[in-house]
Amino acid sequence: MLKNENIICISSIDWDFIWQGHQEIMSTLAEKGNRVLFIENTGVRTPGIKDLSRIKSRIRNWLRGVKGIRKERENLYIFSPLVLPFPYSRVARWINRYLILAVLEKWMKAVDFSDPIVWTFLPAPLSMDIADSLMKKLIVYYCIDNFSGSSLSAKKIGKSEESLLKRSDLVFVTSEELYNKCARHNSNVYKFPFAVSFEKFEKARLGNTEIPEELKNIKQPIVGYVGGVHKWVDQGLINELAKKHTDYSFVFVGPIQTKVSELLKLKNVHFLGKKEHERLPLFIKYFNVCIIPYLITDYTRNVYPTKLNEYLALGKAVISTPLPEIELFNKEYEDIVCIAEDANAFSGHIERTVRENEPSLVSRRIETARDNSWESRIEKMSSTIEKELERKKIDREKRWKENLLIFYKTARKKAVRFGIICLSVYLLLFKTPFIWFAAEPLKISDAPRKADTILVFGGGVGETGGPGRSTIERARYAAELYLKGYSGKIIFSSGYTYIYNDAENMRLMAVSMGVDERDIILEQKANSTYENVIFSKEILDKNNWHSVLLVSSPYNMRRADLVFDKHAGGVNMFCVPVEKSQFYDRTFGIKVGQIRAIVHEYIGIIYYLLRGYA
Repeated sequence: MLKNENIICISSIDWDFIWQGHQEIMSTLAEKGNRVLFIENTGVRTPGIKDLSRIKSRIRNWLRGVKGIRKERENLYIFSPLVLPFPYSRVARWINRYLILAVLEKWMKAVDFSDPIVWTFLPAPLSMDIADSLMKKLIVYYCIDNFSGSSLSAKKIGKSEESLLKRSDLVFVTSEELYNKCARHNSNVYKFPFAVSFEKFEKARLGNTEIPEELKNIKQPIVGYVGGVHKWVDQGLINELAKKHTDYSFVFVGPIQTKVSELLKLKNVHFLGKKEHERLPLFIKYFNVCIIPYLITDYTRNVYPTKLNEYLALGKAVISTPLPEIELFNKEYEDIVCIAEDANAFSGHIERTVRENEPSLVSRRIETARDNSWESRIEKMSSTIEKELERKKIDREKRWKENLLIFYKTARKKAVRFGIICLSVYLLLFKTPFIWFAAEPLKISDAPRKADTILVFGGGVGETGGPGRSTIERARYAAELYLKGYSGKIIFSSGYTYIYNDAENMRLMAVSMGVDERDIILEQKANSTYENVIFSKEILDKNNWHSVLLVSSPYNMRRADLVFDKHAGGVNMFCVPVEKSQFYDRTFGIKVGQIRAIVHEYIGIIYYLLRGYA
């Protein structure tokens, strides 16, 4: 039996769902000394209204733990991640990958959980994202369902499942159909159908137990079923059988997962709901005959019903529709199950077996179940995994030189690829007109005209957000407009301070050029283009000014114009950017600061739109 390993299980069901092989295998491996992290289902389809209860349960489970992780029992941890419910969206995958790994990697460090075996039941794209991001010993894919046939929205899973099959070290399957499908993409495929916790069921069979309270008022004989009442249960068959055998009670133990309105009308059909797995043997013990009434579909052709061995462990006669896996089971165990092609055959088997209790048949059923116990099944799985781990270890030791050369070859390829990307970016930015094309939408330029005031935004809060090397340039240009008579007032707006205040520096420059100090107003609080507009608008309103010439860098004009339009109604603003700026003129060539300024402006515009500033 596998021991002292770290195992990450990516499950296709939640831990608190109907007890199945997922929980049985992982709890057994934990009991045997392996540490297990059980990641609950992240989905194969977008949820609908019917999934609201499951979503609420997931949120409750997340709150029960630390960042969604809780300790269920010794060596066993449950992770209930909160993810975006769009399993095939690239953006959602990227976000979900970050959300899960951000928690997972920290938890693994906290508990020293390294080099895990990744065991996944779920072939969704997110499962591969998780597996690919971890340093691991092995990937095991346990294919238990034909997921692409489970619903229309899950059909997209086909491509990711094929990719997972190719990358898995081992593939386990539960049916012959799944074996044939998986073997097309992987040579290491092993058939391990779901089994039964034989000891638990044997204890119920041999023990002196009372009939469950829920069955006491239900008339015998009982035709029983355990498991989810889902869309693959043939309700038409049950309806016909119940109406034909009104003296029998048809009892369903398990959660109702589809509409059963027609069956609810029948007095001899009883739905008892979900029960704890520990109590299931007690219900089966008091069934007279057990049934597997599944429709035959593309999905159920791949199904090996877990309940089959649970029924047999209690010595019960089993009647089933002709599922391929049941027919294969019958070949191996000499027609241990009654198979019914139609309702009449099903009815005949019920009449024949409902009161049948022949000791030799009961004994053969029990021995068949013993042969299909989880203990035996998990032991074989563990042995298969141990052999593969040993093979990989020997293979690594034999191929260390080759692997080292591959590592360096891969590193060289990455370095060359990175160099090509860097060179391409450099040529695009500095040797083509790309930057000028990118800059053009940012620029707005109006011809200077008479206005109430000249408004100047300081370079420290302009398009770069850093110390404004163009501050003096803007002050000089504003002074020239003033001296040419376009306006008799100047507002210098900037709260940026680096030793000296930006607005104060602009005032000194303007005065040195001949601007009357009395015609200058300083606004010294603004630390962004948005605040430039808001605080300057207060000055305009106070002085009853309605027209301004705005002086700033050419690339800051688009953002400033957007903010003015939204927050400075009633003001006619004319954009007069600095002419022939040494930082933004083609004749001076492209500089890194210019590229940074353009990127900063585009990001600033997007941010302003999101915040409602523009």
